[in-house]
Amino acid sequence: MGRRQRARLNRGIQYAVLVVAVVLAAVLADWGSIVRAFFNVEVAIAQFPAVITTALVNTVVYTVLGFAFGLALGVVLALMKLSPVGPYRWLATAYIELFRGLPALLVFIALGFGVPIAFQMRFDIYSTVMLALGLVGAAYMAETIRAGVQAVPRGQVEAARSLGMSPTRTMLTVVMPQAFRIILPPLTNELILLTKDSSLVYLLGLASNEYELAKFGRNALNEYASLTPLLVAGLCYLIITIPLSRVSNVLERKYGGGVSATTQ
Repeated sequence: MGRRQRARLNRGIQYAVLVVAVVLAAVLADWGSIVRAFFNVEVAIAQFPAVITTALVNTVVYTVLGFAFGLALGVVLALMKLSPVGPYRWLATAYIELFRGLPALLVFIALGFGVPIAFQMRFDIYSTVMLALGLVGAAYMAETIRAGVQAVPRGQVEAARSLGMSPTRTMLTVVMPQAFRIILPPLTNELILLTKDSSLVYLLGLASNEYELAKFGRNALNEYASLTPLLVAGLCYLIITIPLSRVSNVLERKYGGGVSATTQ
């Protein structure tokens, strides 16, 4: 059997396995129960407009706050890690390793319950979410930004310095604009991850006007004894994440893949 025939046979086997798996799932599934549990139209209609005006809006607000704080902190950490001063590099490395290793769940618990006990102070819900998501996101974004800065050709830095620019001006006006163009795709991916991590805010205890999508769906599940609210919440997540994924793909094609492979 020739090489082309073997490749065609392998593809045929893979298609056959896929078709068998789909047919088995379709035959074995209890479609009546699935429809009753997930596709209750009356329950789905009852979720509106609150699922949009409260849950979806709060999810976006939490994510944007966390991303903005994480990006600002990530820039500082990236510059510290590129610093010629050893202690700055060590501090940035320690931070990045710590928060990349800790689950976001533990960070939410530490800020929501540990800080009030240790310092007798309590942040409001928006500040807590911003700090928790930002602290975790900054660890990943710092490595992405560092890789983007290092991807800028060294010759451009030398050219800027030869024109009399200071190191700070060179970094702000020459290096950083090009670095951010390079790292836009992985930053978009990080925004998607933070959108999903925002669901951990439920740990902090929320008033009804502070519900995000996951908490909204769980409460409605208990109220209606139906899984349909979770399906509605999941679809709302997709309204956010699918366009962001498309933007990331477009940026990745436009800028040649960015630096995601080196940092994620």
